[in-house]
Amino acid sequence: MHYKSTRGGQENISASQAILHGIAKDGGLFVPDSFPQYSYADLHELAGCTYQERAARIMADFLPEFSKEELESYAAPAYAPEKFEGGFPAPLSMLQNGQVTMYLLELWHGPTCAFKDMALQMLPYLLTGSLRKDGCGKKAVILVATSGDTGKAALEGFKDVDGVSIQVFYPESGVSDMQKRQMTTQEGGNVSVCAIQGNFDDAQSGVKKIFTDPQVNRILEENGMLFSSANSINWGRLLPQIVYYFSAYCDLMRTGEMDYEGEKINIVVPTGNFGNILAAYYAKKMGLPVNRFICASNSNNVLTEFIRTGVYDRNRQFYTTISPSMDILISSNLERLLYDLTGNNSALVASWMNQLAATGRYQVDAATLQKLQELFWGGFCDDGETLQEIREMFQTENYLCDTHTAVAVHVYKEYVAQTQDTATPTVIASTASPYKFASHVYKAVTGEDAAGDDFAVASQLSAVTGTQIPAPIASLQEKPVRFANVCTAAGMREEVLRAAGIR
Repeated sequence: MHYKSTRGGQENISASQAILHGIAKDGGLFVPDSFPQYSYADLHELAGCTYQERAARIMADFLPEFSKEELESYAAPAYAPEKFEGGFPAPLSMLQNGQVTMYLLELWHGPTCAFKDMALQMLPYLLTGSLRKDGCGKKAVILVATSGDTGKAALEGFKDVDGVSIQVFYPESGVSDMQKRQMTTQEGGNVSVCAIQGNFDDAQSGVKKIFTDPQVNRILEENGMLFSSANSINWGRLLPQIVYYFSAYCDLMRTGEMDYEGEKINIVVPTGNFGNILAAYYAKKMGLPVNRFICASNSNNVLTEFIRTGVYDRNRQFYTTISPSMDILISSNLERLLYDLTGNNSALVASWMNQLAATGRYQVDAATLQKLQELFWGGFCDDGETLQEIREMFQTENYLCDTHTAVAVHVYKEYVAQTQDTATPTVIASTASPYKFASHVYKAVTGEDAAGDDFAVASQLSAVTGTQIPAPIASLQEKPVRFANVCTAAGMREEVLRAAGIR
């Protein structure tokens, strides 16, 4: 298996090269030239495996340079039971809402209490393995733009990893207080964190620009370094996310909920950069029986409009919401989906991406829109509806969820109301611990504003709901702040060189 750019500029790239470089030289994203196919017998076999075994098996089909033994040696520590509260990386919680059965796929039991752990505990092994195979002795400089959760998960995953340094940029006023605390107190001798004056799109655009800057790349080359990424633009970050959708289906098979061959599920994902829902789409391409993908957005509803109309237009008001990881107007991984839906038409995808860069909008053709709408359903909700959903779920189901999961549940209920699809079992990606957004969750549950700092609010939320503060969050209180620097979007380039020790 080889990889190629969605914009046509690079082809026949090895898996390790795709992981190392993260983004193609033409600005496109690397995609595999084929997808393995899984039969019902394969799913039945996976159902009897551990999560670690499922991960090694699925990733092996995309990573031919890595031996089965190598991948098993990566998956075992990445998804070790002691790293995940409860001992299992991706458990399902079943909720019944009238005639509708929802399975909450809880992806936040890892070291940083967010779904990004599911990929970013594995990526350091894949990246360092790729460095050994294709790095020519160079050091990897990882650049990350984060809307909240990716930053901390990447920092934790790459902390003190040999041959790697990591620089994270986050929007100064665009993450929760707890997310900011997680990043700015990060331990490790090879990590650096910087806020930027702007939103996530500014951070992401700045990182992409630096990645493809010939002068910066030449400076790194002269210093024995190369850029890589821990964002979902990197195939090594996206690939492990495919695993947990297979794992969820296999767990439903094992417990009897999926009891006949080909029985389909819906998958609902609270979506910002489109990577998490794209992983689900790729799972379907590989044979996972999926009926519909439900793309849930907050007030930054550019994806909802796109799915409904075929027009992608980022020229709109940007909202800072209580679900900040979704506060995104440029969804990078959508490019990979468009490449697939157009039959790998890199010229057409490149033209749309050029239009987006030049004008902030593009419109897909009728055939592509039809394919999109056959697969995806889009909806959104505002902050008020998000708070109401958290309160209702706690009152009726005794289930405490975060602000992003609440968006997904609300949009799924809208989908059911409009389509009357009550029969299809539905998996909803639950992406973060409610304690990462404790003040908003407390207000949703009690109707009152919380008093005190983040940790006081977390304690109050725990007392009111009878739930436990996750250990990774509780331990933050004693950690000193290490990073307080702020730069403009234009100043990111110099910040990267400074953090890399070149300036």
